[in-house]
Formats: sequence, C-alpha cells, structure tokens
Amino acid sequence: MRDGMSDKIIDRQEIILTVQQQKMIVSGWGNDTLDKSVVEKITYSSDGLKVTGYIAYPKDDSKIYPCIIWCRGGIGNAGAIDKFTARGIFGQLASWGYCVFASQYRGNDGGEGHDDFGGDDLNDVLNLIPLADEIPQANKDVWGIEGWSRGGMMTYLTLTKTNIFKAAIVLGGIANLRCNSDESKFMRRLYEHTLGRYEESEFKTRCETRSIVNFPEKLSKTTPMLIIHGNADNRVLPHDSLDLSYKLLDLKILYRLVMLEGGDHFLKSHRKEVDEMRRNWFEKYLKLRV
Repeated sequence: MRDGMSDKIIDRQEIILTVQQQKMIVSGWGNDTLDKSVVEKITYSSDGLKVTGYIAYPKDDSKIYPCIIWCRGGIGNAGAIDKFTARGIFGQLASWGYCVFASQYRGNDGGEGHDDFGGDDLNDVLNLIPLADEIPQANKDVWGIEGWSRGGMMTYLTLTKTNIFKAAIVLGGIANLRCNSDESKFMRRLYEHTLGRYEESEFKTRCETRSIVNFPEKLSKTTPMLIIHGNADNRVLPHDSLDLSYKLLDLKILYRLVMLEGGDHFLKSHRKEVDEMRRNWFEKYLKLRV
C-alpha cells in the first residue's frame, strides 16, 4: 500500500513480468503495450467489501487521459483476468492513451462477497469511478466503458444507472438471459452455477432483470454504442445483439452494429479488425469530441 493513499484503493501493486512473459506480451499486443503503459493489480472498497481488480495508465504523465472501465466476462473465477492477460489487455488500452479501471467482481480472485452475476456486483463497476482520483493523469470528466460477453451484460446494466459515459463498446454481449439452459453452452453453465441456490421461478426473475432487451428504455440516451458480435458465436447467440439493435433503433439511441462473418465468441480470427474498430470508436467519442 502506497503512502498517502486514500481508502478508495486499499492496495496496489505494479505487475512485473518475466523476460519470457514480456516477449509474449510484445508478440501478442505489440511493443507499445509494454513500453508505454503501467498496469497494477489493486484491491479497492466496494459497498464495504474488499474487491480485486486492475488499473492501467500511460507512463507519460505530462498530460491527462480519458478513463475507460473494462468489464470482464465469465462466471465466478472462470473468466477472471490473470496478471499476464491484464498486462496485455489493459496495457494495450493504456498505450492508446487511456486510464483503465477493471473489476474481478466481488467474491472472485480473493475478493470478499459473492458474485451475483449482474446483481449487487454491478456496484463493483460503478465503484471503480471514484478510483480515478488516485491516478494523477486521469481526466475524470471523460469516461468510456467496454465489456465482453457477461461483461457486455454488465455494461448494458451500468448504462441504466448513469449517463456519465461518452462511449460504450460491447463484444459478444449478453442482452437476453432466456433461462433456457438448452440454448447455449454458456446458459447451461450459468444454470449449473446457480442450480440449487434458487427456485425455478426466482431463477427466471433473476434472468429477466438482467436482460437489457426487457428494459432498453432505461439505457443512457447520450452514450453511443458499438456492438460487435460474431455470426458463429455459440456461447452468446448472435440474435442477442440483433434483437437489441431493433429496440435501440426504436428508441433512437445512437449505435453501430457489426456482425462479423465466421466470428466465434472470442472473435479470434478478427482480432486485428476488432482492435481497430475499438480504438477508432473510443478515439472518436472520448478524444475528438472533448
């Protein structure tokens, strides 16, 4: 814990990789990711719980940079971001000129509490916002948000709570938890994860209250969204994004929908293209319009 630190961040440690890991970062994410960014693992306070996560920021502290919240996917510790992956994903975003804030969500990676999959753990996302006070080069007036898979659901739900975000990106995002465990591998896993904890009727209610297609009118009207989905995604089915897009159209919410041919849930075969779209979207709405 650093001297003079407030109680917003309880602990922070810079991620230091081995020489071999550094070479892998350069191979996977490029030289700038390693050379131009700092990534730290943190413990922060959220609703009185100690929750783990990450922050990243550019090494150049001579100016201020927009802030981005990044929402991870997965359930529980499955999908939690390890230090190596964090150094790549968040280091890349920071190298583009952003301060990045990410949560592992409560109950995961040694954090206190229980991962509620879009319930109280949504506060773990919102409680990242005050952490910008701890980063001198953070422009606390300019925020974006990004989420992959379950993180897409978290992004949508966050956008019903605040209009602070000037841009959002969702990739393979869950927009409709249909409660049909036969529909996809992801839904089967979710059902198994919660089976025995809730009655069937309560499980259905929990699904409905986490499905943005049921209340899209609550979304921020001032946050442009880039929605990207692979046509061959068999974990979160493509019509999650397609169905939501029609509702966004009716609500006149600014968005761009990109369906990638042959793209799986992780969009591996489209990575370079996806990174370019992500970078351009944040550049357009977080930098050029400031």
